[in-house]
Amino acid sequence: MSQGGLLVDSHCHLDFDDFTDERAQVLARAREAGVGWMLTIGTRVTAFDGVLAIAEQAENVFCSVGIHPHEAAREPSLTAEHLVRMAARSPKVVGFGEAGLDYYYDHSPREDQRRVFRTHAAAAREAQLPLIVHTRDADEETLQILREEQSAGAFPGLIHCFSTGRQLAEGAIDLGMYISLSGILTFPRAETLREIVRDLPLERLLVETDSPYLAPVPRRGKRNEPAFVAHTAAKLAEIKGLSPEEVARATTENFFRLFGKAAALQRESGA
Repeated sequence: MSQGGLLVDSHCHLDFDDFTDERAQVLARAREAGVGWMLTIGTRVTAFDGVLAIAEQAENVFCSVGIHPHEAAREPSLTAEHLVRMAARSPKVVGFGEAGLDYYYDHSPREDQRRVFRTHAAAAREAQLPLIVHTRDADEETLQILREEQSAGAFPGLIHCFSTGRQLAEGAIDLGMYISLSGILTFPRAETLREIVRDLPLERLLVETDSPYLAPVPRRGKRNEPAFVAHTAAKLAEIKGLSPEEVARATTENFFRLFGKAAALQRESGA
């Protein structure tokens, strides 16, 4: 497959224990499936060294630094400046997060989730690196915080694993953000999601696995991995009435447009 047809898994968790015993094989299978690049996501700053090591050991893997809302009360309380310094440690660190609000599980108090979310937004604004947003059962407040933070100074970002309402998707796009789609797009009961995605502009869409979670049909029920993002991309192509190659080209261009630090690294490497 030519580079123009290669996909990006814009959100995976290669540092998780699910991949420890076969990470090299997982990366090889991704390449065989036409996945040219992966973004492995930080969820705890206390585990960031391991996330960064994975990215630095693989030419086609980037990473982010951040605190997941589940961990907001348990991780160290950091300033935006601290996050910016962590991101500056390596050209492989291309964004902040995932951070945001998860009111479904409420594993951390909501006040802590909001505080950490705003800290990440401030870091994104200062460094002009994308904010990777996790939101569940908190669409209205997520959008409110994003609007408030963007009004203090624009920064790039995306809603990861989008699976909820039209208001969040269109509101985020109005703020200049992107929308990333996971294997949920392929689920039989996700017709409402597919209807929303049909109306969203292709130039603002990315694809992801969120692996090891949310394996797409026909891998449903199995451990997810970056290679399976091809199934989500195929479903997006079906929804949009496009070829898989057109969707691969568009979503990959979108990824590198959003993640400018990753694009600069690719240009430097000549890849």
